[in-house]
Amino acid sequence: MAASTRINVCAITSRYSKFRICISHMSRPNKIHCHQINCIRPYASSNILTLHERGIFNDIFPDGSDELPKLLISGPQHIYCGFDPTADSLHIGNLLALISLIHCQRAGHNSIALIGGATALIGDPSGKTKERDPLSKSAAESNIRCIHDSLTRIFSNHERCIWKKDKPLPPVRILNNMDWYKDKNLIDFLSTVGRYFRMGTMLSRHSVKTRLKSPEGMNLTEFLYQAFQAYDFYHLHKKYGCQIQIGGTDQLGNIMAGHELISRITEKQVYGLAVPLVTTTTGDKLGKTEGNAVWLNADKTSSFELFQYFIRLPDIQMERYLKLFTFLPMNEIEDTMRKHRNKPENRTAQKKLAEQVTLLVHGDEGLNKAIRFTNALYSGSPETLQQLSGAELKGLFKSAPSTVVTLEPGITILQLGRLANCLPQGGKAEQIIRDGGFHVNYKKVTNPNQVLLQGEHILCNDLTLLKVGKKNYHIVQWVY
Repeated sequence: MAASTRINVCAITSRYSKFRICISHMSRPNKIHCHQINCIRPYASSNILTLHERGIFNDIFPDGSDELPKLLISGPQHIYCGFDPTADSLHIGNLLALISLIHCQRAGHNSIALIGGATALIGDPSGKTKERDPLSKSAAESNIRCIHDSLTRIFSNHERCIWKKDKPLPPVRILNNMDWYKDKNLIDFLSTVGRYFRMGTMLSRHSVKTRLKSPEGMNLTEFLYQAFQAYDFYHLHKKYGCQIQIGGTDQLGNIMAGHELISRITEKQVYGLAVPLVTTTTGDKLGKTEGNAVWLNADKTSSFELFQYFIRLPDIQMERYLKLFTFLPMNEIEDTMRKHRNKPENRTAQKKLAEQVTLLVHGDEGLNKAIRFTNALYSGSPETLQQLSGAELKGLFKSAPSTVVTLEPGITILQLGRLANCLPQGGKAEQIIRDGGFHVNYKKVTNPNQVLLQGEHILCNDLTLLKVGKKNYHIVQWVY
C-alpha cells in the first residue's frame, strides 16, 4: 500500500477523542445520548479503533475519513474477515485476525468469518513469490469442513472459557463464499461486475507488481483474485450491510479493491482495518507456505506443542504478544510484566501468554493436557507421569519406542532394560546401569539386580518410562 494511503490508528483515534469521551460511559446497558446518536451499549466500547492501545490494528483504509468512529458508535455493525481453506487447519498467522473478530463481537458488533471455498481454488497471490499449487475441489471441501470446525471451536472456547459473562455475545456467522459463486455464470460476472474494475488500478497493486517482476510472472487466475475478494465484500455489504473488512497488512490491496467496487456500484463508503502480520524473531512471516506454521488443530500441532511455542518466546516479545493474543485487561498485563521483570527466570509472562492462547484455541481440556504434559516432561517427577495414559505418554515422547511387557514376579532392572530392547546383551548393559546411564521414571538406578517395585518402577497407570544415556527414551506398557 502506498505511503499516501496508510495511516497510524493511534493517530487517527487521538483525532477522534471527542467521540471516545462519550464511549467511556457506554458500559451501562441503558440508553444514552452521544453527539445526537442514540445507541445501546451492553458491552465494552463499540469503537474498536480504541484497540490501538493493544496494537491490534496497524492500518485503516481509507485514511482521512471522519465517518468510521461515528459508524462504530451508531449501533452494531457487520464486520467480516476471510479465511481461505488452502490447508485443513488455520495457523497462528490467522489467529490474530480471529481475535480481532472476537474483539468486535465483544464490542457488540456482528462478526462474520468468511471461509473462501471458492477463492481457495484460485489462490491469493498476496505475499507469494510464486504460483500456489492447485487445490482440488475435493481437497477444498475437506479443508472447508476442518476450518469451519476450527472457527466454531475457537469462538465457542472464547465465550465459554474467557468471556464467561451472563450477557451472551452476538452470534458469529460462519459463511462460505462458494454459496454465492457456485451458480454464478462467468459471462454474467464479467459483464456486470468486471466492468467496474480498472486495469491500471489492478496492475498497481503491490502483490501484482511483485509477481510480474518474478521469473514465473503471474497467471490470469491469480490476477483476478482481487476481483473475487472485492465481490465478496460487495455481496456481504448488499446482503448484511457489512461496511468493514478486517485482514492482515498483506491484504490491504484486496481490501482496497472491495472498497472501490462498492463505491462505484453503490456510491457508499466502506472501510478496511489491517492487523499486523505474525512473524518469527528474525522477521519472517509465519504461515503454511513458508513451512513454519504453528497450527490451530490438535492433530497438526498439539495443545502441548502450541503451549510450548509461546513458552519459548523471548522476553522482548512478551508485552506486545500479551496485548495482541490475549483478552486480559491492560492493568493485568502491566501487572504480569512487572512480576516478569522482577524475576524473568520464572517466565511469568510466557506462562500467562501460553495459558491464555491455549485456552482460546483448545479450551479447558486442551490447556489441562498441555500443563500435564509440560509437568511430565520437565518436572522430573514420577508423580507427573502417573497422570498420563499410555496414549498420552506416547504422544509426549513421539520418537520413543514402546514395548508391551508381561509383568512377572522378580523382574530386575537389568532384565527390564533387556525386555524393553533398550540395553545391549552381555556385560555392557550392567556397566551402563552401574555408571548411572539408566533412568527409570526420571530416577537414576545403579543396581542392575534391584527387583522392580510397584509404585516406584511400575507406575499406577501400568507404565514405565526408561531413559538410556541423555536422550534415548523407551516406554514400557505392562500387562498382567
